[in-house]
Amino acid sequence: MAQAPIIERLAILADAAKYDASCASSGTSKRTSKDGAGIGSTEGMGICHAYAPDGRCISLLKILLTNHCVFDCHYCINRKSSNVVRAKFTPQEVVDLTLSFYRRNYIEGLFLSSGIVKSSNHTMEQLVEVARILREEHDFRGYIHLKTIPEADPGLVAQAGLYADRVSINVELPTDAGLVRLAPDKSARQIEGAMGEVREAIAENKDARKRFRHAPRFAPAGQSTQMIVGADAASDADIVGKASRLYDDFRLRRVYYSAFSPIPDASAVLPLKRPPLIREHRLYQSDWLMRFYGYAPGEVMQATGADGMLPLDIDPKLAWALNFRERFPVDVNRAPREALLRVPGLGVRAVGALIAARRQRTLRLDDVAKLTVSVAKVRPFLITADWRPTLLTDRADLRRLLTPRSEEQLELFAA
Repeated sequence: MAQAPIIERLAILADAAKYDASCASSGTSKRTSKDGAGIGSTEGMGICHAYAPDGRCISLLKILLTNHCVFDCHYCINRKSSNVVRAKFTPQEVVDLTLSFYRRNYIEGLFLSSGIVKSSNHTMEQLVEVARILREEHDFRGYIHLKTIPEADPGLVAQAGLYADRVSINVELPTDAGLVRLAPDKSARQIEGAMGEVREAIAENKDARKRFRHAPRFAPAGQSTQMIVGADAASDADIVGKASRLYDDFRLRRVYYSAFSPIPDASAVLPLKRPPLIREHRLYQSDWLMRFYGYAPGEVMQATGADGMLPLDIDPKLAWALNFRERFPVDVNRAPREALLRVPGLGVRAVGALIAARRQRTLRLDDVAKLTVSVAKVRPFLITADWRPTLLTDRADLRRLLTPRSEEQLELFAA
């Protein structure tokens, strides 16, 4: 059967890749050469990696090698029982697309995933071959993120790490029971076993590079994973607990959360409606609290309700503060960094700026207002030289006063 034109296959396989959220590329190191040669060199071309901690964004060619699949995961639009138009690329076609798009300045890197065709090993070999050709035959120095297959031979996953800046293995669902029910072809033990092997390979590579300067790099931007939110009955507390364990056990760079979206020709076991998109946003905020604000997983769970769900109308940091009002207000001129990071409305950078400024002068409310989006949100929880929230922190209606109107919340989320 003749293949469709490459532009038609590109449209199909780029659209099929949109369900994978774990394609951010922050954290890689630069690939340079003494003479500055090499396509996509981050040194010569000044490529930035999206989404970097400072907010910079890059463009990636994000596609599947194929949307054919021998697995039948209920939540996946590409499952073998799904009635979708199928397409596939050869490794050389992906290479040609990547180089062509890069030379036109459309992209700065490649995110490549795939359905499972023939077997896990065969598919993993194809993915690795794309990266090998780019690196070895074209001296491509741009960013490469490969989605690896936990069922594949560990040696193939190890090869992927030698060519890619980042590798990722999706845990798919927050609970083992959810995985058994919705992805019967996959095994939680096998997925985490593969993640453990990548973790060990990254650690061994770091040690080798300390002893041998020219040791090859292995996934210098680390590994990440993704969880689907709302396809099963897992609560936000379940998801937060799972994410925390993944960070601790596998030293992940990121856990991504993808709100379940109803798909065409959906399986009957799936929910009929998608969860509120703001739920995904609240989980990312809870993730930030653990990673950058010093909250323990148990503390984040204290922001959830009796049903284990994070509130949708306020962010988890504010929810925690309202539940523990005895910790507030804190004095912006005297409180330690850890206490200031708990103040709703103050980010990591704002806290750093306040600590630096108070070494030079006594801070007033106007100084805080310059570093936050909403000083009204901050005022009930802190003390400055000219402000003390008398009785405000204890008001029964404080939550209502600090809850943004729905249209403002949607505008903020869109931004």
